[in-house]
Amino acid sequence: MAQNTGKARKAKAPNATRRLRLGLGVMLTLLLVVGGKLFLVQGLDVGGMAEAALQNRLTPVELPAERGSILDANGTVLASSVIRYNVVVDQRVNTKTETFRRFDEATEELVKVSRDEGISELAALLGMEKSTLKDALTGNQPYYIVAKDVKPDVEDRISKLQIPGIVTVGTSKRVYPNGSVAGGIVGFLRDGTTGQAGLEQTQDEILKGTPGKRLFEIGADGLRIPVGVDQLTPAVNGKDIKLTLNSDLQYFAQQAIQSQRDKLSAEWGVVIVQDIKTGDIIAMADTNAPDPNDPGKVDAKDRGVRAVTAAYEPGSVEKMITASALIEEGKSSPLDKFTIPPSYTVDGQTFNDSFTHGTEDRTLAGILGWSMNTGTVMAGQRLSKEQRYDWLKKFGIGEAPDIGLPAQTKGILTPYEQWDGRQEYTVLFGQGVSQSTLQTVRAFQSIANNGVMLQPRLIDSYITPDGTEEKVPAQDPRQIVSPDTARQVRDILESAVTEGQIKEAGLDGYRVGAKTGTSQSPCDDGTAGFCGFTASMVGMAPMDDPRFIVEVVLQRPKGDIYGISNGPVFRSVMSQALRTYNVPPSTGEPVRLPQYAK
Repeated sequence: MAQNTGKARKAKAPNATRRLRLGLGVMLTLLLVVGGKLFLVQGLDVGGMAEAALQNRLTPVELPAERGSILDANGTVLASSVIRYNVVVDQRVNTKTETFRRFDEATEELVKVSRDEGISELAALLGMEKSTLKDALTGNQPYYIVAKDVKPDVEDRISKLQIPGIVTVGTSKRVYPNGSVAGGIVGFLRDGTTGQAGLEQTQDEILKGTPGKRLFEIGADGLRIPVGVDQLTPAVNGKDIKLTLNSDLQYFAQQAIQSQRDKLSAEWGVVIVQDIKTGDIIAMADTNAPDPNDPGKVDAKDRGVRAVTAAYEPGSVEKMITASALIEEGKSSPLDKFTIPPSYTVDGQTFNDSFTHGTEDRTLAGILGWSMNTGTVMAGQRLSKEQRYDWLKKFGIGEAPDIGLPAQTKGILTPYEQWDGRQEYTVLFGQGVSQSTLQTVRAFQSIANNGVMLQPRLIDSYITPDGTEEKVPAQDPRQIVSPDTARQVRDILESAVTEGQIKEAGLDGYRVGAKTGTSQSPCDDGTAGFCGFTASMVGMAPMDDPRFIVEVVLQRPKGDIYGISNGPVFRSVMSQALRTYNVPPSTGEPVRLPQYAK
């Protein structure tokens, strides 16, 4: 028996050894396969699985760019932004977290922090009661705002707490420290982010800048991975915009026109002050100007800039263009004689003046000085219809001045081929044509500037985040009439103040040239006929070296139109401009061209 048992054991031994070797071989093969797979996934990542997993864990947070400021010519802030943050919690994550880990920068180690400790630290940063904050963090809401308008330095400290479920969301808060001063020009934002009106709208892309981004890793449990990816792409702030406006003069002009508008119960009023030498607009005032901090307090119709959006028949201020054309074309001179009847009829069209007179011998200067429609038509007949149209075009009528504001009107200048029998004459004295206040100012600026028209400027420069100032140059200077023609027309305008009907425009110590205009205003409701008048006065000073143009416009003032005067507003605003810029008084004798021909 013993001998047989030994033989059996010897027979089984080789089989057991083979099985063991086979099992070890299989295990080694499996280990090799698994190891190779791990090498491919973790080392080579042929299929991009690790990268895909990382991307799934990355959570982006947008970092808002700071919106650029809007400044006046002296650097006074008219609009600025401050970056603020909302602290937001995913209550589902925070409520379930008893402890979390965060990276301690001082020790460069992971430290364990309890939820209660994290709440205490966050409450201290936010200035909240711990119990109040704990209630805000507890619940099932995925997005709950814990605090608003947190300053950037506090936000940075909150982010470093790395509390699970807590994120900060950047916001931008726009403020307008000067309220309604230039409110329509500056404009305002929609939802605090996008330009809705004024320069905020047209310059939105320049002001808003480029947002940045922060990327960090979130684990499967919704918690931030303390030593994971934390990438920061800084935001690029928007550019500041520096204007040509003087905010002090702007405020003065707004008060002056608002007072006159209220006194005469007009629908609206406008004042423009322009620097003749540069084309810079240093004040552009509207009545009922909106406060961009709360634009809804005024009607929607008052939130724009009527100086560039409202087109109306300019009336007799257009006679300046007729006189310029006559002199430049060699058809007349300031002292040419015209015998003018009480009313004047041509081609079946009869024209009258605003005052009763007999047959008079007038100079061209006297026709403008007393704003005679009869004499203007008589003199203007010396120009062909095509010439009348061309000279209106040359002076910028029918062409919108682009100063960077919304809804800039070009007015209406009908081609001369379409003029009817009356319109071909009424355009000579500012009827049958419409234009904005700024278009009228631009035309007068060319005469004040020795015949050279400068395009009006509202934006002086852009300032980059690093402080570099990018100047906006004056554009497209044009020689409209010769310097001699411009001088003769200035003499006519000054004589209208010294010898003519516009003595109310005179200033102590300064020589002034001016022209008034009155026109009928079509009804807004579309019905036929006219509803009131538009009254304007435009002038320049000092005439020995003109520096400023001022125009004042009132729409539909109440009362006798021939008794309504824009003189007080013109004088006060022009005087303030001359004082503000220390323009020395006139030294020469004023021009006094005779109004009657001998």
